Amino acid sequence: MPASSWYAIDPALLPDSPALLLYPERVQRNIDRAIALVGDVQRLRPHVKTNKSAEATRLMLRTGITKFKCATIAEAEMLGQCGAADVLLAYQPVGPKVQRFAALTQQYPGTRYACLCDHPDAARQLAAAFAALGREVSVFLDLNTGQHRSGIAPGETAFQLYTACAGMPGIRPLGLHAYDGHVRQPDLEARRAACHEAFAPVDALRERIRGAGLPEPTVVAGGSPTFPIHAERLDVECSPGTFIYWDQGYSSLCPEQPFEPAALLLTRVVSLPDATKLCLDLGHKSVAAENPLSQRVSFLNAPHLLPIGQSEEHLVVEAGPGHGFQPGDVLYGLPYHICPTVALFERAYTIENGRLSGEWLAVARDRKITC
Repeated sequence: MPASSWYAIDPALLPDSPALLLYPERVQRNIDRAIALVGDVQRLRPHVKTNKSAEATRLMLRTGITKFKCATIAEAEMLGQCGAADVLLAYQPVGPKVQRFAALTQQYPGTRYACLCDHPDAARQLAAAFAALGREVSVFLDLNTGQHRSGIAPGETAFQLYTACAGMPGIRPLGLHAYDGHVRQPDLEARRAACHEAFAPVDALRERIRGAGLPEPTVVAGGSPTFPIHAERLDVECSPGTFIYWDQGYSSLCPEQPFEPAALLLTRVVSLPDATKLCLDLGHKSVAAENPLSQRVSFLNAPHLLPIGQSEEHLVVEAGPGHGFQPGDVLYGLPYHICPTVALFERAYTIENGRLSGEWLAVARDRKITC
């Protein structure tokens, strides 16, 4: 590989593999670019499901980001431990999660927590739990804008639920959450049109809530593919997550976005099954495996390698005749989907100036920290 490759590590300092590598200077540039793209740091609410790291969170805090989104109680607690001021748990608490969430808000009183709600029964359970503690928590109405995963359609039923929440002791409706993860058109203008179409009912619901005399609802909208589109709306908060590390998937889908890969996988050739194939130590346990085999990882220093088989601990690739690889050779892989890949590693090695400089623990990959 060329000595000037940005990702290359001093061979004498290579860690064991498979390993997750992070490049903090690139991470910082991605954070700065996200702020520049949205224009106002107070309108940026990054989703920490991608990084799950206190170190990454503190980098964002140092740049003036105060609002965050997360998907698990552990991620929410990690944010509380870091002193984040404003945290939205982008999940509707049900079952034991209601009490865990209530305990979390008590343990970290310096953090203003909110969560999602999309059903009257869930709203009543949440309200009862907080009212019993003599407390109140903010809720965002989770809207189904076309992904059909969770949420309530932004129409009459949603309006009735929002107004009902306003009358429940223990909870207070604060706004609307509109994640449009289904809007993924490769063509930017087609993506823009689909984004506007999905958002129009959200805007109408906001107007109706405002017209009913309720406080102005905060709107949290979008993910990574629609981030630049929602960034043009001056009255919404944007909640991308992948931007901080980026990946091959979004590099291909969203080439118009200014972010650069900041996380890679280190893997080694562990066996030569035959004259044209390599076996790498990069199995299902080391890289997100939900995509087709051809869309799980690409190799920066060997882009011609073709994955042909994967199991829990191994990835077999076709290298072609006369490839020259030997056991122990190092490859640098760019994941297609970095978020679930990060969740497979308890730690990441930071690389600065071609050397190992430290470790960032993915503390929020656990289902529970203390709460």
